[in-house]
Amino acid sequence: MEEKLLNNIKTSVSDDSDFIINEPKEYYDTNRDFISLEAWKKCREDKLFFYNKILPCLPKEEKFNLDIQIRKASVSTTSNISEGYGRYHYQEGIQFYRIARASLYELKDHLISCFDLKFINGELKIEGEELLESAKITLNGYINFVKSKIK
Repeated sequence: MEEKLLNNIKTSVSDDSDFIINEPKEYYDTNRDFISLEAWKKCREDKLFFYNKILPCLPKEEKFNLDIQIRKASVSTTSNISEGYGRYHYQEGIQFYRIARASLYELKDHLISCFDLKFINGELKIEGEELLESAKITLNGYINFVKSKIK
């Protein structure tokens, strides 16, 4: 299989020394990318919610604590979905989608911490929980879909 992949990948060098790689058609759909995935879109909404509505509520003393944790977890959701999508093997992709799901759970804990520490009000907490739950459901559905492709 590895030899087949290598035979299907064409690499050419232009005058500018740029590499152009054409991926095998059975592994890449030129009409789709990770940004077309509903799970990625939902996680992006969550990321933007945390960046635009939660982080501004944090006090300065949280700049290198909770703030950093929220930033890492929210970016992890979309970046792991995109990285998993770029893998050639379904099982390998699933591992990245599971990491993204774990980051959603981490964000839920951070949201609760922000509420418990009175950095945000109940309205923001509920809005965040609804966004996170929607992303988890969608991502779980996508994981199940990809698992079905293995069989």
